Amino acid sequence: MEARLNYYGNPVAGKFAKYINSAGKVVTDSSLPATTQELVKIRASQINGCSLCLDMHTKDAAHAGETALRLNLLAAWREAKVFTEAERAALELTEQGTRLADAGGVTDEAWANAAKHYDEEQLAALVSLIALINTYNRMNAITQQPAGDYQPGQWG
Repeated sequence: MEARLNYYGNPVAGKFAKYINSAGKVVTDSSLPATTQELVKIRASQINGCSLCLDMHTKDAAHAGETALRLNLLAAWREAKVFTEAERAALELTEQGTRLADAGGVTDEAWANAAKHYDEEQLAALVSLIALINTYNRMNAITQQPAGDYQPGQWG
């Protein structure tokens, strides 16, 4: 598959990508656990069918020490016993925040459960991350960005 648009070769797309990458750095540098961040990115990307983000974030997670078992079971996180209660809360918020039109929004229960496990700064980072990965997923899916060539650490 060939990309429909070269982000960095296009002045508008390149500038936009630069700004959202800066927003991503704010989340990366937050106190939200790095493992949780990668799980959220991967789960939203699974839901959205973004092969570029799945390629990138599964490789980054594995490079950072995430196990193959947890990566393989992420799509079935509700049934799998390998995720912590905090991770489960983040994944539920991710799914509801990614499937807004399907589920009718984020439930008070999902929010309250996340708030039991994360402080206000971490919740802000989690919400921002969910919004950000959905933005990346949509940009990549719409423009058919190819996957497969990413190496951990390549883009930051």
